[in-house]
Formats: sequence, C-alpha cells, structure tokens
Amino acid sequence: MTTATAPRSGASPIPRPFAAAALVAALLSLVFGLLLAGAGPASAHAALTGSDPQDGAVVATAPEEVTLTFSEAIAVGDGSIRVLDPSSKRVDTGAEPKDLSDGSTVRYGVELHSGLPEGTYTVAWQAISADSHPISGAFTFSIGAPSETTVALPSEEVGGGPVGVVYGIARYIAYAGFVLLVGGAAFVLACWPRGASARPMQRLVVRGWVTLTAATLVMLLLRNPYTGSGKFADAFDLDGLQAVLDTKPGAALVSRLLLLGAAALFIAVLFGTYARREDAVEKKDLTFGLAVGGGVVAAGIAATWAMSEHASTGIQAGIAMPVDVLHLLAVAAWLGGLVSLLVALYRTPDIGSAAVRRFSRVAFGSVLVLAATGIYQSWRQVGSWPALTGTRYGQLLILKVALIAVLLAVAWFSRRWTGRLTDAAVPASVEPEAAAEPDGEVADGVDSERAAQLARQQAVLTATKKKRVRDADAERSGLRRSVLAEAAIAVVLLAVTTVLTSTEPGRTEVEAKGTSTAAAAPAAGPVNLSMPFDTGGRNGKGTVRIDIDPGRSGANELHVWVDGSDGKPMDVPELKIALTLEAQEIGPLPVAPDRLAEGHWSASNVQIPMAGEWKVDVTVRTSDIDQVTIDKNVKIG
Repeated sequence: MTTATAPRSGASPIPRPFAAAALVAALLSLVFGLLLAGAGPASAHAALTGSDPQDGAVVATAPEEVTLTFSEAIAVGDGSIRVLDPSSKRVDTGAEPKDLSDGSTVRYGVELHSGLPEGTYTVAWQAISADSHPISGAFTFSIGAPSETTVALPSEEVGGGPVGVVYGIARYIAYAGFVLLVGGAAFVLACWPRGASARPMQRLVVRGWVTLTAATLVMLLLRNPYTGSGKFADAFDLDGLQAVLDTKPGAALVSRLLLLGAAALFIAVLFGTYARREDAVEKKDLTFGLAVGGGVVAAGIAATWAMSEHASTGIQAGIAMPVDVLHLLAVAAWLGGLVSLLVALYRTPDIGSAAVRRFSRVAFGSVLVLAATGIYQSWRQVGSWPALTGTRYGQLLILKVALIAVLLAVAWFSRRWTGRLTDAAVPASVEPEAAAEPDGEVADGVDSERAAQLARQQAVLTATKKKRVRDADAERSGLRRSVLAEAAIAVVLLAVTTVLTSTEPGRTEVEAKGTSTAAAAPAAGPVNLSMPFDTGGRNGKGTVRIDIDPGRSGANELHVWVDGSDGKPMDVPELKIALTLEAQEIGPLPVAPDRLAEGHWSASNVQIPMAGEWKVDVTVRTSDIDQVTIDKNVKIG
C-alpha cells in the first residue's frame, strides 16, 4: 500500500471545492443553450396525412363536413378544427370534432353550416399528439372557384414563442433533477453507505429533488399556455388548469408531484435515521427497506415520462413503456452516480477505493441495461435505414450513440485508475492531536462551550489536512480528472437525450413523408389522352383524343376529337364522358361535351374536385346498336 505525502510548498493548488460543479454547470448551460437555439418549437409527432376536401381542392358543391386524418392518436377539444370563410367568419357548427376513427385510421371531422357560397375556405386545426406535444396547421379548399381570402393565421407555431422556450428549459431541468435525485440516492445506498452522513452528498440529492419538483410545477402551470394561447398570463387560468388535469400529460405531472412527496420522506429517512444508525444488522435491514421503497418511487417517477411521451404511443406500447422506465433508471444510476462520485472525490476526504469499485460495477450493469433497452427503442422509433440517416431523430440518435462510445472510452480509463486506487494512510502528523491536559486551576476555569468550539475547530483542521493528503495521491487525482471528463460528456449526452424526447420519431416522419409524397405524386399540367376504340360495327373503329387543361383540381377545359380509322375527323351519334377517383370513392362525375365541329366536342368549366389518379370513361356510339365504353387512368395534379 502506498502512503501519500503532503504536498510541497509551492505545489499546484488543489481545485477549489466548487470548481468541478461550476465547470459541469457551465457546460450544461452552454449545451442546452445551443440545442434550444436550434430546436425551435417541438416537432410535430402526429402528422396530418389526409383531409376531405384535400388541400387546394375545388369542389362543385359545398361539403357537409370537413374531415382530417392523422398518423397517430391525438387529443382534441372545442375549437380544435375551425373552418373559416373568405371573410374570416367561422362556418363550422362549433361543436367538438367528431371521432371518425376506424381501426388504425385516426380521423376527426366537423360539420359545416348549409348553403355556403362559392369561394376559398380555410381549415385551421390544433391538437395534442399522443406523446404530449402540441401540433397545428392549416390548409384551404374552394367551393365552385377559388377566391381571395382575408383569413390571417398565426405565424408562430403552437408550442413556440417564449412560453415554449421556458417549457422546453423546464423539461431539460426536470430530467437533470431526476438524474441527480435517483442517481445520488442509489450511489449512497449501493456504493457508499457512509456517504449518507456527508453534507455534500446530502446537498446533491436534496438539490436534485428541489430541481425536479420546481421544474414539474413550472411545466404543470405552463401546460395550458404551451398547448394553447402562448401567453404567460394563462398559466393561472383555473379553467385551463382544470382542462390540463383532465389530459394524460397533466395527470402524469400531478402523479410526479405526488411521488416526489414520497421521495421527500425517503430522503428524510436516508439522511436522518439511516445516517445515524450504527448497528450493522439494523442498518442492513434499513438498507433493504430503503432500496425497495426508493426503487418503487424512482420507477414511478420514471413512469410519468413513459406514460405521456414517445413510449406511450406507436407500436408495442405495452412493451415500450416498461422498457422506457428501465432505460431512465439506468441513465439515472449511471450519470447520477457519476456526478455523485465526482462530488465525493472533490468535496469529501473519506470516500475509499471500495466505494469507487462498487460504483464501477453498478455503472457496468447500467450500461448493459442501457444497451439492451436502447437497441429496442431505436428499432421501435426508427425502424429503417432511411429513417436513421435521413431524419433529425435518426441523426440525433447517431450523435447519442457516438457520445456513449466516447463516454465508455473515458470510463475505461477511469476503471484503470480505480484498479490502481488505494486508501492512503494518514500520516501521524495529520492524526487528531490530543488536547493538552490543562492543569487543575486552568481546567476549572475553561468554559465547556469554549472546549466544544476548540474541538470543532480541531476536527475541521484535521479533516482539511486529511483531504490535502488524499488530494496529493496521484491515483486519486487521475481518477478525479477522468471522472470529471466523464461528467462533462454525460452532460452533453443528457442534453441530446432530452432533445430526442421532443423530436418526431424517425419512423413516424418517414411514414408521414411517404403519405405526403403519395398524395403529391400527380403532376400538374395539361392532360393529353389517346384511346383507340372498336364498336364492332361497320366503320366502328377509330381513336378518341382528349385534352384536359390546365389538368389540375378546379375548373378545366375539356376537348374531345374523334378520328376514324383513316385518320380523318369522324362524327358519331353519341359521345359520353365520366370521371372517377376510385381511391376517394368520388364519381363517376358525368361530363356532357357540346359538338363544335365535325369530330370535335368541347366542355367548359369541368370541375375536378381534387388531385389524384382519375379514371376517364368514354362511351362512343357509332350506330343505333354499336356502342363501346373505353377507359384510361390519368394523374391530375
């Protein structure tokens, strides 16, 4: 065993007590600031995948209702879907949207007033995604023909602005508080029971509890303006707060506050009764009780995130939520324990090598749990290579994996220092000096309070000397530097993980893009068709040519030419045309063209209600008994 020696005069000064904590706090502020600056409002996790009428559609007659289809479950209320006429007057009935969902299809609709005039109408919608994030959007459709509209929609997305920034910061702080609270308590119970009586450890865990409690209260108060008006004043709207309590995210926040009350009792026992207990058997029993009770409370707090965010929606939610709880507990045990070890190494002279080695084993187990749960979560939220490399969620996930790899590399160095760590013996010169026994006359005159004060001063002096000796130990200094580097990387990792929870999952984003691409596939532009026909009678063969201009939703000009087998214009007794959009079950819409000249027919103001792949049916009659119907599919944008 090596014995540390006191530092020489003029040696490098020992880091100030708050140096490590200040460095980590500064790095935390920097990383969170950069991430918040680039994040903007929370990404929409439920996407609008369709509507009836579609965006930009021109319908011939006023619809009875407007329906919206989403990629996942949402929560709606009064005013979630509003339909406005060209003068900004609301034309829906004002009732709460009807749930028209069927199986895995999520659809909501609102009824419209009857007798709506022609013009362009705006549909504005706002809802809460199943993973607690607000979403909003707007689109237009026209009745009869497009017109000018005076509707002015908010330029700022729901969930943005100053309220969104403060709410986002509170989310970051809540995760940090959870890590310090759970990780610090676990470090004391599992790795360093004597740390229960150490003031720095007590302050760390208590501050974690205060941080998480304050952040949860802020989130609960700001939930209403965050998902609604965006005004701080609405944080104290009692009706809005009651509405929040009736939602899944609101219930999760209230449950977290109740569990934090139980956590306060746990902290009081841990740093009170447990810290003072001397009997080994009694302390072992109390340790078991605290571990079970604390584990239940920690799992409950973690579940408040799992039940209201990504894990609660999408595929395999029943498996994903308990997996998410395990993931959060492993994060807290590893990163929170890392911060606890850093504080212990810098602020307490009494932590020994055995405690450090126990934490090393706990950290290794936490990493194994993180790896298993992280692989499952990545598959569930990403699901494909394009979603991993081509979405913001996937790119953040790659960054998270890279940070974990760097953190493990630094942890490998920490394990090497841990293996070389020994408990340095304290030289005799540092041992508490026995107070000189005063003579009888002096002893009789020494006040007991003065003696107690001298004893406290002597204890502080002894502890300071002991800490200096330990700080001079090369292995301990190397371990401190290595753990400080781990903690710095862990701060960045925690920030990236928190951003992931407010980013649209890669699987959902890819699916939404696929739906949007499919809907936008039809190309805009004039449509030209050539369709041969044969009615079977004499002179019954020929070709029908059709032009549709401009070839998009709304009013179109339609021209039809009929050529005989010799290529010359051919008159026929009857010509009928019908349009059908089978994908939306629209049609057949009949078109009755007028004859302009030999072999040439035309129809104006042909209304095509929406873009898509339309089937054009043409019926040609060349005699009283010879007739044929031909069809062809065409994309109209």
